[in-house]
Amino acid sequence: MISRLFSSTLEGVEAYIVEIETDLTRALPALNIVGMPERVVKEAKDRVESAIKNTGIQFPTKKITVNLAPAEKRKESSGFDLPIAIGILAASGNLISKGLSDYTIVGELSLGGGVRKINGALSIAIATREGGFKGLILPEENAPEAAVVDGIEVIPVKSLRDVIQFMKGETKIEPFCVDLEKLFDSAGKYNVDFSDVIGQQSAKRAIEVAAAGGHNLLMIGPPGSGKTMLAKRIPTILPEMTIDEALETTKIHSSIGLINSGKGIVATRPFRSPHHTISNIGLIGGGQRIKPGEVSLAHNGVLFLDELPEFNRNVLEVLRQPLENGEVTISRAVGSLTFPSRFMLVAAMNPCPCGYFGDPYHTCTCTPNMIQKYMSKISGPLLDRIDIHIEVPAVKYKELMTKRKEESSDDIRERVQKAREMQNERYRGEDKIYSNAHLTAKAVEKYCKLDSESENLLQTAIKRFGFSARAYNRILKVSRTIADLDGEENIKPAHVSEAIQYRSLDRRFWL
Repeated sequence: MISRLFSSTLEGVEAYIVEIETDLTRALPALNIVGMPERVVKEAKDRVESAIKNTGIQFPTKKITVNLAPAEKRKESSGFDLPIAIGILAASGNLISKGLSDYTIVGELSLGGGVRKINGALSIAIATREGGFKGLILPEENAPEAAVVDGIEVIPVKSLRDVIQFMKGETKIEPFCVDLEKLFDSAGKYNVDFSDVIGQQSAKRAIEVAAAGGHNLLMIGPPGSGKTMLAKRIPTILPEMTIDEALETTKIHSSIGLINSGKGIVATRPFRSPHHTISNIGLIGGGQRIKPGEVSLAHNGVLFLDELPEFNRNVLEVLRQPLENGEVTISRAVGSLTFPSRFMLVAAMNPCPCGYFGDPYHTCTCTPNMIQKYMSKISGPLLDRIDIHIEVPAVKYKELMTKRKEESSDDIRERVQKAREMQNERYRGEDKIYSNAHLTAKAVEKYCKLDSESENLLQTAIKRFGFSARAYNRILKVSRTIADLDGEENIKPAHVSEAIQYRSLDRRFWL
């Protein structure tokens, strides 16, 4: 007898439907799984047999063949345990197969018959809906995440027995439901705020400009000046995540099991801060089983690289593709996968190896050659993709003791949101331009026109500070953002003047 049911698994961060056929024949007892199963799927035979026996059902003493279709795709998820067990029971006559094809089934089995959490529940729920199925049967822990998807029934189960009784009609399991707006609101809370940061008004202004235009940012300052503290609060002033952005981000985090089962959705912009010892694969993604890296986990959020010169130069160079294209493609012998990776790069560094070059309160012990070597660790092509460079000086004691109330993230975000709305309207018909930071050279000519006074000011700055041609475009983009923050349609000299201040590393005194 042959049974037929459906499951689903991930390919990258997207899911596809897998048809599971089970055939029982009179022969020496054996359980064979075919259809390009990886090791974790092959091991399912032992988990499935123990789970069925410990549920109180006799395991069939026949030759069992399980086929996972399409056969040309590799299958490497423990989520096939539960559907394989159900397929065996249906083929052996312990379970009526009628109605099985209405649902997709996923779940890892324990030896005692319990159902354990799996990765990628959101993507699987989306694939279930797109496949036209009635619903999805999955572990109880994954239910809040899957229930975010409208149009399907999400049936949460704790054990193999729950599924058997549900399919036989002996037990009614109510579909799991969530109020998406309420869930989104409750999950979209930050634990930090810009009101926590005392002083650093010029740095806060530069960060606001960077957030308003989606510009990459580099902060240079001595140890303890608050660079990390400022960076951690940048997501709180970025525009609130839309539902589509939240779902897109959740799919990436869900694919490697980073979703909090209580929240079910990533509603706050990600902040990823990898250590400087990270490898190429850890940053960009890959591995024997291709997984997304930090650049993809930071999608729609912030990737913070502290102590930038301490990162391996080869590791930093792999950032070029995601910074340029907003996605990263990883090719291996087993195949090629593309992950989204549109993020705001925020980096921090000391001005010299000892950290105190230019600090009025500490003596720098570095020689000019040491400083030059330290600065040269950051390649020109990477620096070319960072629009704003700012100095973050140490906070004076007098400022630390002030009782002044600092501006909150909500207040700053309101201005940032208005600037982004102007950009959305301006670039509505443009391809792959989401903010001023994404402007191409041709688009800069179209949208960043200067009057004669602004042109003269910029020309003088180029001669005085020795700005390169690449810095010219960066200044125009940032000027456009500053004008948007002021609600101005045209770029004015004051906007250009401020943008020039955000090119610290291009000025001659760094050379």
